[in-house]
Amino acid sequence: MSNVPLTPQALTRIVNQPRVRDFLSAAFVEGRLSHAYLFLGAPGSGMLEAADALAQCVVCPNGGDGSCDECIRVAHHTHPDVRHVSPAGVSGYLADQIRELVEDVSLTPVRAQSKVYILDGADRLRGTSANALLKTIEEPPPGVMFILVARSADAVLPTIVSRCQQVPFRIVPPATAQEVVQQRTGADKDEARIALSVAGAPERASEFLSSPGRRNARRVMVRVLGELVHDDSWDVLVAAKELCDAVRAPLEEVSKRQSSSANDEAEYLSARALRQIEEANKRELTARERSGMMEVLAAAESLLRDVLVSCEGVAQPIVNEDMRDVVERIAHTSTASGVLRALAACASAAENISRGVTPQLALEVMLLHVKEALE
Repeated sequence: MSNVPLTPQALTRIVNQPRVRDFLSAAFVEGRLSHAYLFLGAPGSGMLEAADALAQCVVCPNGGDGSCDECIRVAHHTHPDVRHVSPAGVSGYLADQIRELVEDVSLTPVRAQSKVYILDGADRLRGTSANALLKTIEEPPPGVMFILVARSADAVLPTIVSRCQQVPFRIVPPATAQEVVQQRTGADKDEARIALSVAGAPERASEFLSSPGRRNARRVMVRVLGELVHDDSWDVLVAAKELCDAVRAPLEEVSKRQSSSANDEAEYLSARALRQIEEANKRELTARERSGMMEVLAAAESLLRDVLVSCEGVAQPIVNEDMRDVVERIAHTSTASGVLRALAACASAAENISRGVTPQLALEVMLLHVKEALE
């Protein structure tokens, strides 16, 4: 695999997984891509970024150049022929959700010659939903690819595993991830560490640093945590709404771009194709809002871990060096056990949002619990 003659530009983004990059490059260049892949690895290993890169190669008319309109749409999750799907139910994928996907598989592509379906959390495909997808994965129509993403093959139904080509992703060492972010963005060491603590994978951390809105949402969360001890219940509710507004602010530009693109295409696309694009745009905004909520929760957890380090007097550098005053102020009035309860509240909020709880409600409950824990 080390002698791959050509790597599509889109796949060169897979910098921390060279074996994966070379494997997919060879399959693409030699025309032997599988119809179904199962990406396996820990969160932060870049599986979703790699799935997007492979999807760009599949739908791009220039062999995955990474810069054409098709590739840009895939990167922005607005390409009508690349579906990003995640569990919509409390316990996983809904049967109706998968049936709708299966029906969509049989439809003709809107823009490209092929279609790609990226299913995150494939380990949450169970029972009826898994059976609904099984036959389609086994015998998909020509030009259709599935990319399933999961932590491990053991957590995915064996019947689904047997129909996919497995692609393992290794854990990226923190020092390596930090170096990648610094090289891509020109950020200093502290900025890179903060971005990784919030966004996880290097690709997303780099995007985080380039987004003033997302960086502001993190600052709002830090400020809210720093003021919680002095807030009353009404202040907490107001703070939760402010956090939601901060997360949604960067989406206004995305929505404007979607509207502009839809107006440009309205003249030559059918009503059905336009509906598909509109649905894809709504899915993108929902996915981006959920991702933004997870980022501010990760920012809260990162700050609280720094507070825990300070409370315990551990001799190690904190991540949020730019917010050291907030870390020390919270640590001064808190206990280690209280900080651990606050961290548990953050984890619970993330779980609730992933299960479909209204983000503002999840944040309100979380902040009230964190306030109680830190007092």
